[in-house]
Amino acid sequence: MTTVTSAAAATTAERDPAPAVRLTGVGKRFGDGPPVLDGVDLEIAHGELVCLIGASGCGKSTLLSLLAGLEPATTGDVVAEPAALMFQESALLPWLTASRNVELALKLRGVPREERRTRAAELLHLVRLGPPPGALRSPAGRREARRGDSGAADKRAHELSGGMRQRVALARALAQDRDLLLMDEPFAALDAITRDLLHDELERIWRATGRTIVFVTHNVREAVRLGQRVLLLSSRPGRVVHEWVVGDAGTTDPVALTGEITARLREEISRHAH
Repeated sequence: MTTVTSAAAATTAERDPAPAVRLTGVGKRFGDGPPVLDGVDLEIAHGELVCLIGASGCGKSTLLSLLAGLEPATTGDVVAEPAALMFQESALLPWLTASRNVELALKLRGVPREERRTRAAELLHLVRLGPPPGALRSPAGRREARRGDSGAADKRAHELSGGMRQRVALARALAQDRDLLLMDEPFAALDAITRDLLHDELERIWRATGRTIVFVTHNVREAVRLGQRVLLLSSRPGRVVHEWVVGDAGTTDPVALTGEITARLREEISRHAH
């Protein structure tokens, strides 16, 4: 099977051949407890979209915390680009509008006030929650901005659907301007139709921006749909025990690959249950 590589990802990789992520012999334990991760070796190229799957409690979220620098590794070496994190919950500040939530991330980056509103509008447009910047200058643009998702910029979290809240959270993560985006089951709480729509949106944004994305999910179908590679972590202690390279359209049967990965995941869960 051949790896799918976006033009943006290929350009980034050619410019910087060093990996965006390199883990060597990484282990993690909390206090005197058993190891959560043990002997994790992993490399992820710039511009790659990699999905991590595994049983609940296998250390997927802990691995993201190590990559984000939120936790130190107990053993081994972690080398990763500065990262932005996106979680299952959007965690929007409820007293701020969608636009202001994105602007806050820009403010924390030190973006000048006069630039923040324009940049937030650009990011909300990127996730299809707002009109193009400058559109509000015309009567037609203002009318369009009031319609459907385009009017989301001035709404607070409770006025937005679950899918719209996650789009705002994605825009906020992109506002941090980090080359590495870590996503911890960001679509798990959404209905199937909304999740499929956001898969399309994430792929479009990934191709447009060339970001490196590490995407954690329990959903094998989601992993096959999104990932260039799918990595299986064993149950505790977590380590990478299998890898699948997802082929381009026409070279991979997604149904067959989903079945193969699901069978291997069940085998791994069963092996550690005894």
